[in-house]
Amino acid sequence: MLKHKGFPGRLPGSDYQFTIRRANPKGVTPLKGLERYKDRKSADKRADAAFMAALWAHFGEEEFERGNLDAGRLSWLFGREVVPADPETFDPASYEALLKIDVKRAMAAFPEIFAEGGDEDEEMPDWDAMWNGDDDYDGEMDD
Repeated sequence: MLKHKGFPGRLPGSDYQFTIRRANPKGVTPLKGLERYKDRKSADKRADAAFMAALWAHFGEEEFERGNLDAGRLSWLFGREVVPADPETFDPASYEALLKIDVKRAMAAFPEIFAEGGDEDEEMPDWDAMWNGDDDYDGEMDD
């Protein structure tokens, strides 16, 4: 299983996981497209947007191997913004499966990530440094 070095492990200040540490000994969790309903929590929407931003910053329009990217998080984008690179040979239960970002659909779903005027050479933020444990969490979940 390929480990994507430099890819954020989770959404800062949350338990939303972006990567896994090791392969599942019981077998690979297959990717499947999950429906995103309009009534999802704002935290879920932020996690989707942050994950899409991380994918875009890390891979851009290039094909990429699934590797250690979390199947659950990928499944929220799979079939829409993230698609198989070669649908004919794609195996949803393989860590070696090749994926790519469908840029047009990703731009439509997450326009803030692709907004004009952004610096294309801007580096991916250091997610670990952004969250130092002193976040402004007040003990209540926002919906």
